[in-house]
Amino acid sequence: MQAFTTLNGLVAPMDRANVDTDAIIPKQFLKSIKRTGYGPFLFDEWRYEDRGEPEMDCTHRPKRAGFVLNQPRYQGAQVLLARENFGCGSSREHAPWAILDYGFTCVIAPSFADIFYNNCFKNGILPIVLSDAIVDQLFKETYGSEGYALTIDLQAQTVTTPSGESFSFEVDAFRKHCLLNGLDDIGLTLTNADDIRSYEARRKAEAPWLF
Repeated sequence: MQAFTTLNGLVAPMDRANVDTDAIIPKQFLKSIKRTGYGPFLFDEWRYEDRGEPEMDCTHRPKRAGFVLNQPRYQGAQVLLARENFGCGSSREHAPWAILDYGFTCVIAPSFADIFYNNCFKNGILPIVLSDAIVDQLFKETYGSEGYALTIDLQAQTVTTPSGESFSFEVDAFRKHCLLNGLDDIGLTLTNADDIRSYEARRKAEAPWLF
């Protein structure tokens, strides 16, 4: 998993409340257990005029001109600004996979669905909870300034605007440690690889019939 330390990223505004995981990545794309390849299908039903299917080439699909991710000013965005209860609905881990594969590594919202929030950390995405008032301000500034970018500092736990205004956010110490060091569940387990090998060697000597 890629470590998250600091980010200065262009912001894309997803100005809708209660965005569920079926909107983030529709159900027909859940057939694969790979973590990559979902970016072109992120928000598929809102982003395209036709229905997307797995393995489809999205290069020439008709796009909805008004949708945020289709607007030139938001191309290359790395920070997704959202409204309350983002990631509600089913618990599909494909939702953060699609967000990350598209290029977003940070999502800011007033609130998140619990399972989606937890899945973000496990996949290298930093979900940040800020108040409704601050999120409202960030939406206004994003709409009002093309190229609007935020600086995210995980170590300092701050979000800083182009004007220099800074907002603090809370994050669990263990989750922060894992993100800063790029540790998913497997990576975290492998930090104890020497102890695991020692235990296996000892058990093999104590109970060779098990091996």
